[in-house]
Parts: sequence; C-alpha cells; structure tokens
Amino acid sequence: MNKTSRVRGIVHSSPIERNPRAAAIHKTASGLASLAETKTRLLEQSVVVRTVADFPHLVLEHLGATIGTVVHGIDMSNASDQEISYLYHLLLERKVIFFRDQHCTQAEHIAFGRRFGKLEIHPFNPQHPDFDEIIPIYSNERYVGGANMWHSDVMWRMDPSLGSILLARRVPALGGDTLFADMVAAYQGLSTELKSKIDGLMAINSGSANGSKEKARQRMQQQGATADELTVFDEKYAHIPIPVHPVVRTHPDTNEQAIYVNRAFTRQIVGMQKTASDKLLEHLWAQSSIPEYQCRFSWSPGSVAFWDNRAAQHYAASDYWPERREMDRVTICGEIPYFSKSDAQPLTSYAADDALLGQLSGPV
Repeated sequence: MNKTSRVRGIVHSSPIERNPRAAAIHKTASGLASLAETKTRLLEQSVVVRTVADFPHLVLEHLGATIGTVVHGIDMSNASDQEISYLYHLLLERKVIFFRDQHCTQAEHIAFGRRFGKLEIHPFNPQHPDFDEIIPIYSNERYVGGANMWHSDVMWRMDPSLGSILLARRVPALGGDTLFADMVAAYQGLSTELKSKIDGLMAINSGSANGSKEKARQRMQQQGATADELTVFDEKYAHIPIPVHPVVRTHPDTNEQAIYVNRAFTRQIVGMQKTASDKLLEHLWAQSSIPEYQCRFSWSPGSVAFWDNRAAQHYAASDYWPERREMDRVTICGEIPYFSKSDAQPLTSYAADDALLGQLSGPV
C-alpha cells in the first residue's frame, strides 16, 4: 500500500511506515510459508485452574507468576456485589484480571465499570457515537495500532486513571496480544542502592494530551464546527497542566511501591541534568521489558482485560496489520499520585510551572 491516505485529518504515506516495529513484523510474516494460505483453527489446551472457596462457580487461571489471572465463570453484566468486591481485591493482588465470553452491550460494559468508580470522559480521543464513556480503539488497514510501547494510561492527567476495562469486539486471526508488566515486582527487583536513589524523586510527564487536542480540533473542523465553537474549545483547553508525578508511586490501597515512569509519557526527572535523567529513565523504562515481570493475553471476541494503572504497565503488540482489531474501553477515574514512606511526609503530584518547563529541551 504505497498510496497517500488521510487519517484523522493528517496526510501521510502508507500508515505501516509510521510504525517500524509493526512494519518489521508484517514484512517478515509475509514471507513465511507456514502462514501462507493456511486456515486458522482452535486447538484444545489443558490449563491449571484454582477454585475460589467463597465462590465455587469461579475458577482462576494464572498467566504470570505475580501478574495476570483469567477469572472463569463470571458474568460481568450480572455480577453480585460480593463478586464485585472479590474482583477488586483480586485486581489489587494480580494487577490485571481477564474474563472470557463477555458478549455484553455497551451499556452493560459501562455499568460494570461504574461499579468500581466514576468513569472518565476523555476530552480528546474519538468517542463512541452513542456512549461518551466508551473510547473505541480500532485498528485496520488505514490506522495501525499505536499502543505498542510500555505505558500506563493517561499519565498526562494530574489524576491518572485507577484502571481500564477493555472489551474485545473484533480481533485479528493472528496477533494483537497485549502484554502486562508488574511494576511492583519491577521495583522490588531494583538494588537497594537504586531504590534509595529514586525514592522521592519527581518527574515531568506529558505526551498525548496536546497532540490529541490538535487532532480533536481538526475533527471538529472537518465536522463543520462554527468559529464560535472552535473558540470555546480553544479557551477551554488553552492550558493543559503538565503533571509532575513521583518516579516511585505508593499504591493507595495496598501501600506497595511501584515504578511509575514510562517511555510514552515521562520526560525528565526534576532536579537532574538531562543526560543523567535520560540514563536513569532508560534503566527504569527497561524494567517493564523483563519477562519475569510479565504476562501475555491472547484475545478473542468477548474477552475483557481489567488492569490497575497504578501498579501495571501494558503493551499492545502491533503485529497484525492490515487486519482489523476493534476494542471498546471504559476508564475508571483515579486519584492524584503520591509517594509515601513511613518516616516522611507524602510527596504528591503537582503541576509544572513555567520555570520548571523552561528547563526542558523540546516541546511538551
């Protein structure tokens, strides 16, 4: 596909060219004889499951040593209050939980999310035509999946989300898995010296907010927004606070410490020269890529992933272009991050001022 295409108001060459990792997989897989002209079929596989004493109809299938559990037997559209409480406690322990065969409506998806807290309405991302709470994450021949880097959702907010609940509507025949990393275990894996060094450090985070704002404005123009409507939009989002979050975050429910920086959002550590900051961040970013801290989930229609953004990072493999992958996400509102040790006052996220931003190199 070499023709010029237009996606969300942006003119570019073949979309696969914008994502070199997805392009590498596509190019390599295209030449493999074992994948050519073959039919896809499902194979039976035995798994080890564990029963839940208080809920005999539920069984657990653990995917990773410390992260990731498939909960079999749950009906998210008709879960009891006791099941909801159990699922949240399991989420805190396992960082991400999964369900299968949840062919629920959009309204049921939203209702399930609300049982864990207030839901975010994303100000810029394209939303579902009928439900503001749903973010449709659709990839296809024209739009290559772009979440193939380790991250925790909406860290450009002052109060990033508690968790995300992603429901698969359509998946590719092969590929499109999502990987998750336990950032509590990753923190525990650091040396004592490095923990002491990063405990209490703060880092400037930005990323998708301003770029998404410009795309949202382009969509408004394409949809015929008036000059007055564009002025209201510009005034409302004239200044998006750039958050300074702790490098190590204390979980508000478990009191565990987790690495809270990633390549998608974290720009620079406050009070540190850029060269030293970049070196330290590169080391911390790399921890999510260690297989021992990970689990991997293969999707099918009706599969659901519910992850804790405060303790886990995720990576959506973009290895299926040009096939379609259609996912609906609802996002639970979170709280302002903080770092706390028993012998010190908590350090809480704050908005970067102009003086601090002036010390950065490049756009925010």
